Amino acid sequence: MSYERTQTARVVDSGFKWLTWLFAIGIGVTLLAIAFQVAIDAIPAIQKFGIIDFVTGVRWNPVEDIYGAWTQIYGTLVTSFIALLIAVPVGLGVAIILSEDFLPPKVQQPLVFMVELLAAIPSIVYGLWGIFVLAPFLQGAMTWIHQNFGWIPLFSTPPTGRGIYMASIILAIMILPIISSISRDSLASVNPALRQAAYGLGATRWETLIQVIIPTAISGIIGGVMLALGRAMGETMAVTMLIGNANLPSPSLFAQGSTISALLANQFAEASGLQVASLMYAALILFVLTLLVNVLAEYIVSKVEIKKL
Repeated sequence: MSYERTQTARVVDSGFKWLTWLFAIGIGVTLLAIAFQVAIDAIPAIQKFGIIDFVTGVRWNPVEDIYGAWTQIYGTLVTSFIALLIAVPVGLGVAIILSEDFLPPKVQQPLVFMVELLAAIPSIVYGLWGIFVLAPFLQGAMTWIHQNFGWIPLFSTPPTGRGIYMASIILAIMILPIISSISRDSLASVNPALRQAAYGLGATRWETLIQVIIPTAISGIIGGVMLALGRAMGETMAVTMLIGNANLPSPSLFAQGSTISALLANQFAEASGLQVASLMYAALILFVLTLLVNVLAEYIVSKVEIKKL
């Protein structure tokens, strides 16, 4: 009887293994198929503009069929980077508060649920909230910064309620639950024996947290940050509503800008001919940037794991 059970368990394990392999291969094939189709549709623009001219060009003129995506690439990178600067320290702080026993369980559990619930809010809701609530709330402070520090290029443009700074703040709020949730799970999964060992050696609570718990969970934290970065780079509706529609890059955070996803949302429905190919070319660049972010995340996590060993 035990032999039959063992054989059945082996068959089930083997079937589950091959099924997971099939799903993994399916995901890879789907990813390659999407990239291949986008690349095929972008061939006319690739042949006409090449890589350097398209990536460094700042003119996007459908009337003259001249297309350069540097303004959109710049906006995508800057807004995502600023969003990370805001969201990472806040998200890690929230994760620490919600993973440790700083709060009573009756308060902690609802807060954990509320933070995770933020990730389920549609992006268009964030965009509308940014337009009608956050932008008017920040207008006075941004105007004061421009009036007093306008000689600095970062604040040289008068704030209008639309611009890179608004898109970046909304992106930070949108990726905050991703960073905090994944970081909290990583911190909570650390072996309790490590904490007890640190206490036994005389470490304080914060020394244990900073020198033992966080370094042990750092791979999960980095993975969450990189996942949030990918979300920020690909966000469409909220950014389209808040960043404006500028055709030239500006060093000022108060200036209007554009991102690749916003460009696609604004123009794809009415595009034709070479414009469609150029939009697909821009989408291919965004695809490559997102892929590079994920490769970088895997590299960093692997390096961290090696150092732990």
